[in-house]
Formats: sequence, C-alpha cells, structure tokens
Amino acid sequence: MVEQYVGVRIGKEIYAIPILEIHEIIRMQEIAPIPHSRRFVRGVINLRGQIIAVVSLRECLGMPDEEYTKATRIVVVNDRDGVIGMIVDSVHQVLSFADVQPPPENKDGVDSVLGGIGHKGDMLVSILNVEALLKD
Repeated sequence: MVEQYVGVRIGKEIYAIPILEIHEIIRMQEIAPIPHSRRFVRGVINLRGQIIAVVSLRECLGMPDEEYTKATRIVVVNDRDGVIGMIVDSVHQVLSFADVQPPPENKDGVDSVLGGIGHKGDMLVSILNVEALLKD
C-alpha cells in the first residue's frame, strides 16, 4: 500500500511527516514566548481563536536554530492533546512511498523519533514519528 507524506526541509535534509497527522500548514507568524518553558518550545500562536504551542523541529532534532526565511512554515500536526505547531525551514512536496523500511534499532530503549525510512529512486527520506517526537 502506498502511503503519503509531506516532505519538510530542515537544513539540507528532507524529512517526511505522515499526511494523515497534519492538520494544516501555515506561514510563519508572530510567536508569543512562554517564560520558563523547555528550550525547544518557541511559544504559542493564536490560530483562528485556538491557542496552540509551537516547537522548533530543528531543536527537537538536535540542530542549531537558524534565522527564519520567507520559506519558513509552521506545520500544525494532530497531537493526543489537540494540535501543536512545528517550525520547519520549508515544506518540500507530497511524497509517496510504496515500501517503508523500519528505523534502525534504538539501543537505549527510548522511542525513536524515526518512524521509518522511505526511499524513492536514490533519495532516502527519514519518516518522523510525530508522537515520539512530541512526547516530551
């Protein structure tokens, strides 16, 4: 079965988010900071009357922050508690993978932030496990 994903760029890498987990994709906007929050939490935004938390996907993946550009987007994903926004450098395209390989074994027992590896031609794409990524 072919599954669809939205490809997002973080730095030079393309990651995939399952399309069924995406609520919507919006342009970057003013984020109200939350004092004393975790370092990957950038703050909150008002999305049509709903206050949602916004996190830096770069920070969640252990990458240094960079300046936002015109291509920077907030990918709003469904979370067990509602929705949450993830800042990405850009949205790439919709990707389809007929065959998704399981992620490499995680030796420390922590849920992997990778849900699998998809490949299309000679391109390998890491598929993000949104639930594990946002668990903290």
